[in-house]
Amino acid sequence: MATSLKSLSEYSENNIVDMSNKKFGIVVSEWNDEITSALFGGALETLLKYGVKKENIFKKEVPGSFELTLGAQWLAELEEIDAVICLGCVIQGETRHFDFICDAVAHGITNVGLKYNKPVIFGVLTPDTMQQALDRAGGKHGNKGDEAAITAVKMLGF
Repeated sequence: MATSLKSLSEYSENNIVDMSNKKFGIVVSEWNDEITSALFGGALETLLKYGVKKENIFKKEVPGSFELTLGAQWLAELEEIDAVICLGCVIQGETRHFDFICDAVAHGITNVGLKYNKPVIFGVLTPDTMQQALDRAGGKHGNKGDEAAITAVKMLGF
């Protein structure tokens, strides 16, 4: 979680192993594209930094965050994919829609990882405002995409 004391782009480099032969699927929500594109940029940069070959990173887009779960399942089903990173942004609105979407996506992503016994990472922002999202998509609190990518890398080193 990003706060004034902790940036999403700061992390320990413990448990990082050779990633040169690992393959990553990244599912990106098209909804709130300004945010999710920045999250993808952070994830991509972090994976490349730790030796993942560009040709071993597979980006797939889905319409919204709710669809991240099925997109993740489609990628996780592929035997050659070692980890899946899900990137989205659901901003609180005036209705309870936010609660239903966030709950479904969190449970769905967890279930996909358990079903396929591989890391499926929750890189979904759930801010109250667009400014909070911008702050966590490369702004003053770092980039949730960085955090999601390093989480996938570290889980493969488990």
